[in-house]
Amino acid sequence: MNPAESSDKIIPPRVAAFAVHIFTACGGACALLALIAAVGTDWPKMFVWLGIALIIDGVDGTFARRLHTAELLPRWSGDVLDLVVDILNYVFVPAYAMSTSGLLPQVLAIPLGALIVVTGSLYFADRQMKTTDYYFRGFPALWNVAAFYLFLLKLPPWLGAVAVVALAALTFVPFHVVHPVRISHLRAITVAALAVWALLAIIAVANSLAPGFWTVAALCVLAIYFVGIGFLRRHHPGPP
Repeated sequence: MNPAESSDKIIPPRVAAFAVHIFTACGGACALLALIAAVGTDWPKMFVWLGIALIIDGVDGTFARRLHTAELLPRWSGDVLDLVVDILNYVFVPAYAMSTSGLLPQVLAIPLGALIVVTGSLYFADRQMKTTDYYFRGFPALWNVAAFYLFLLKLPPWLGAVAVVALAALTFVPFHVVHPVRISHLRAITVAALAVWALLAIIAVANSLAPGFWTVAALCVLAIYFVGIGFLRRHHPGPP
């Protein structure tokens, strides 16, 4: 099929391609539902919706590539749509949750929430946020995951504030963070670790974010693995 055919002629491949955009946009609906849960202080439900959004974000790119969405529907930018949805789920909703949950010092909660939103917005606007071999540069604004660990660990508020400031600063430090699906190096181990992490995260949410010591410890070990594997990045041609 020629992607240059008249856009007025609706044919099945275009319908399938647009369905991918709708699927991606459903992540925005998840953000709304997560925010509603957060406003009601139903933190487990908030993480359920953020988790569904994470799944959508993890698979929509594969669908888009297989259905040639960019070629068939050049009017709509899948990249822009993805960034809009990501900043809601990865940055804005978690910033609200951390600012209002009592996990941070009361006097600093709103400024730290603003710091999260500002640095996260800058990260998603960075054209060099990923290397040519799909590693992220710096802390990849995964504030949904950061919030998840803060809710699990229930750190003293001052220590939570230190963690937020440190992660915000690391947004601009050019170390490498693995993409758990698209990186070929140790992919089998990383995907297996991701599956275990997802299972443990479901257990944690099902237990109202108080799953017990060993579940939390295992989640922390897996977090160390995902961060550490980026330092094992092999040399690749192109920008560092």
